[in-house]
Formats: sequence, C-alpha cells, structure tokens
Amino acid sequence: MGVAIRAAGEADRDLVVRLLDVAFQEDPVSCWVFPGAEYRRLTHHRLMAAFADATFADGRVDLAEDGAACALWLPVPAGGGHEQEPAGVDEAVLVREAVDPDNPRVEQIARLTARIHPAGRAHEYLWMIGVDPARQGKGLGAALIESALDRCDREGLPAYLEASSARSRGLYERLGFAVTGPVLDLPEDGPRMWPMWREPAPRG
Repeated sequence: MGVAIRAAGEADRDLVVRLLDVAFQEDPVSCWVFPGAEYRRLTHHRLMAAFADATFADGRVDLAEDGAACALWLPVPAGGGHEQEPAGVDEAVLVREAVDPDNPRVEQIARLTARIHPAGRAHEYLWMIGVDPARQGKGLGAALIESALDRCDREGLPAYLEASSARSRGLYERLGFAVTGPVLDLPEDGPRMWPMWREPAPRG
C-alpha cells in the first residue's frame, strides 16, 4: 500500500507520545510493566514519552503523514548496544525515577532487554512501532518498517528488534527478520519477547 512517510520533528512529539500510548495499551509487555488497566491508563504514557524523547535526541522517528503510525529507530554503533551509558550513569534507574519511581518493572524491562541486545556489528534498532488501533491490520506498520529497511539496505546495515507478541513476530518474519539468540521470558509469569535480526538485502 502507498503510505506517505516523513521524519517526525520535535513539533510532532505530543502526537507521537499519544500514538504510542494508545497503540501499546494492550501490548503484553506494557501490561506486564503496568499491570491493571486504570494504572496503565494513568502511567503508561510517561514511559512512551521517555522513549520518544530519547529517540528524538539520538535517533529517528518515522511518522505516517496522516499521523496513524510511527516507528522509533536508534542507530547502534559497531561494538556497542543501546544499553551503553556514560560512566556513572544508570539510565534504567533514571527512567524509573522519571516515569514511575515505585515500579521496579520499569527498570527491570530496560535491564532485561539490554542483556539480550546483540553487540558487535553496527545496526539499526527498531525500538518501537505503534499503529493507531483503529488502523491496525491494514498494512501501515509493514509499510513504515519497509521504508526504514530500504534505508538499511542502501547503507548495508542490519536491523534488530524485540517482538513483544506472537502476532508481531509473524509480521517481522515476513519482513525478513529471524529470531536470534535466547528468547526472553519476563519473570513473574510475564510474556515472552523474541530478539530478531535482519541482514541487509544485497544490492543488485
């Protein structure tokens, strides 16, 4: 499908945060981090804002022109991972303190995903992709990802993500991703997350 996509700017921040918030309200990992619908409704948006701000600062936010979908991408240098931090800085603690100080799972999810993030080769990290629930299942997410994967292919860069549901895993597999490394089972009967990697397509 033809989807007009542009790079979001700071003026789009509130739209991106609202979109991520509504898109992930029923996501298995969001439900684990913020158990209870009312608790999640009141708190979840603060974590989405932290993710959006970090991506605006260090990465790229792709936005469907009609505002119905967005994707957060971070560049990861060779030999590093998105968990790398300056000496003396613990980003997981800072995020928890800013988002939900009494919720240890905010910090825990950051540490667990950092642990499975592959290091070594430079790559693009699809941190999050959100589609308005009213528009899900219509190919918007795939179109948004394919646009970024075209950039990866032109630059010869692999791409990495963590699938947070079996449904999203299936989408990513159709786009050329494959499960890499150990699957992450979140503690306390939490959901499963699949680390997935895609090699750049050869340019002929």
